[in-house]
Amino acid sequence: MLLARRFSAATVLLIASGCFILLLSIMGSPAEAASGSCGDVAELTVLPSPITPWKGAPLRVMIVTEKPLQGVFSLIAPDGSVAARSPDRHGGSPYSWYAEVATPVAGTWHAALALDDMPAECSTITHDIAVSARKPDPPRTPPGSFWQVRSSWNHTTESLFSVWIEKLFDAPPDQDLSWKVWQDVLRDQSRNFLFNYLGAGEDTPKNGLRPDCADFVYFLRAYFAYKMGLPFGYSSCSRGMAGKPPKCSQWFDIEHPELTRPPPPPDQDIASATAAAPPTAPTPRFMGLFGRSQPDEPAVAPAAKSAPPKPKRPTTFGEYLRDVGDVVHTGAVRVVANDDNTDFYTVPLTQQTLRPGTVYADPYGHVLMLVRRVPEQNGTPGVFLAVDAEPDGSITRKRFWRGNFLFVHDAALGSPGFKHFRPILRDKNGPLRRLTNADIARNPQYGDFSLDQSQMSPEDFYDRMDDVMSPEPLDPVKAMTDAIASLNEQVKTRVTSVENGRKYLEKQPAEIGMPNGASIFETTGAWEDYSTPARDFRLLIAIDVVRGFPDRVARRAARYAMPPGKSIEDVKSELQGVLVSELASRKISYTRSDGSQWTLSLKDVLDRTVDFEMAYNPNDCAELRWAAPANSEEASTCKRHAPQAQTAKMSSDYRGWFRERHWPTHA
Repeated sequence: MLLARRFSAATVLLIASGCFILLLSIMGSPAEAASGSCGDVAELTVLPSPITPWKGAPLRVMIVTEKPLQGVFSLIAPDGSVAARSPDRHGGSPYSWYAEVATPVAGTWHAALALDDMPAECSTITHDIAVSARKPDPPRTPPGSFWQVRSSWNHTTESLFSVWIEKLFDAPPDQDLSWKVWQDVLRDQSRNFLFNYLGAGEDTPKNGLRPDCADFVYFLRAYFAYKMGLPFGYSSCSRGMAGKPPKCSQWFDIEHPELTRPPPPPDQDIASATAAAPPTAPTPRFMGLFGRSQPDEPAVAPAAKSAPPKPKRPTTFGEYLRDVGDVVHTGAVRVVANDDNTDFYTVPLTQQTLRPGTVYADPYGHVLMLVRRVPEQNGTPGVFLAVDAEPDGSITRKRFWRGNFLFVHDAALGSPGFKHFRPILRDKNGPLRRLTNADIARNPQYGDFSLDQSQMSPEDFYDRMDDVMSPEPLDPVKAMTDAIASLNEQVKTRVTSVENGRKYLEKQPAEIGMPNGASIFETTGAWEDYSTPARDFRLLIAIDVVRGFPDRVARRAARYAMPPGKSIEDVKSELQGVLVSELASRKISYTRSDGSQWTLSLKDVLDRTVDFEMAYNPNDCAELRWAAPANSEEASTCKRHAPQAQTAKMSSDYRGWFRERHWPTHA
């Protein structure tokens, strides 16, 4: 079995129309695939779920390949009947097929892939899967531990991670996809291929976690690693202060899960006068969200002969994630690209490297994860789809475009752009370690480290992404419409954020405190959860992008399929007309203070651009959050205003950041 029970099998033999084909082991390199007419077939990976199939659990099977093979996947029951059939190949790259049987009978099942356009001897690949009649024991773990590292990260396991992520967030590209909490995604058995994969009922308990954007990508990686028995770790990093980029001070691997309260990173240490004193652990950032917060208490010096308490190891995966969430934040994803002491590394911008599971570091403190690439078709632009988590706990899928994925180089912000999780390996029974950038560059399993993004201007970056998503010339009108659709999507997700704040203040009407200075963009508590300064900052940039799209087409005229007989100015004028009509036709609705609905067109939103520089305070009514004109019918239901002191700061001290589209850095 290629990905057998507990990754114990080194290789597997699959029957291909009567001949045997040696497949790669789980540890092997794609470069080592069998040569000859069946070489492509030799890179197939077969993954059944659960880890030890039995008749009391649904049998799910994935077939994964790096090659764009075409074919039909069938699950064949022990009696020879076809129990499930899937002609649909997903992804690219990697590519995958998926089939499921809800109530499998005990016996030997066959996963059969009938391939198109292959030599007869390679046309059908068959993989045997034993389904037990009794419930098997879950994988053993060491005493006092909940996680056993039993395999390694390599090209194959990275591909499986990509395919798992893609299926988890799968839906037609034009479908709005969102969840109130991340647990709703994982508990959806139709999406989560690894639901109860270990056979220990591990997905039954609710953990109540509400990860923000950085926690979310770490949690997804940790979840996959936990299920598959792979190494995992995370770093304690600074956010970047006083003109210095984020930097990581300590790394914690899964074999030492109790070490989750590191001292503050160097740039957060208390004054040098107290540097000699033992550092105290920072108050965990997420404690309030998990119902574990305690009021601050004065430090009490331990008795002279007291031994420090032994760190407590988490006993469940949910406890472990809480510890991870208390430490990681967006600074960890923005560490400079040439630094080896970080959890991520930068990659070149290609279709092969921008796979599901790739993380995007926004320079202004946001993190997203790619979940699918939709190829260009018939002049319609290709697109990358991504997911992110908001501070209120909601999860949303959105498309890559300039308004959602901001890119700018600033030494104080670190390195933005697309990144992969840094591989974690073990050297000959030694401790777990992360590969350095140089290790990754020369490792045949990876080889995809690159500093290219660090040398790109914003225009270079977005131009390159256009080329990756849509290699062929684009229809300018379709491209313009796609940009407007992206803006509309961004506005619709803001509706949810504003509504969450309105509902919160209905239940807890006390004033929400506003942080000082640049901390309005990144803090903790109710302001972090229900204000929208970062979202509105991005919205203003997105509006600029849409308004400037006709000029962008004119600048990159060679990138577009210009209609015959039309000049660049003719096309630009046509796009201006498309902009006007599309903005007027697209609508959103929000809930006013009295519970009634009010509808705005996208044109209304753009007409209010200036007022959105002051619309992020959750203490204001929903009408003001949507920049309703004073004394208008729309604003007549407004019953709540932010305190005058907060409004004065927003107007005099902070508004320039939004007007100039200049993200402030901490002094």
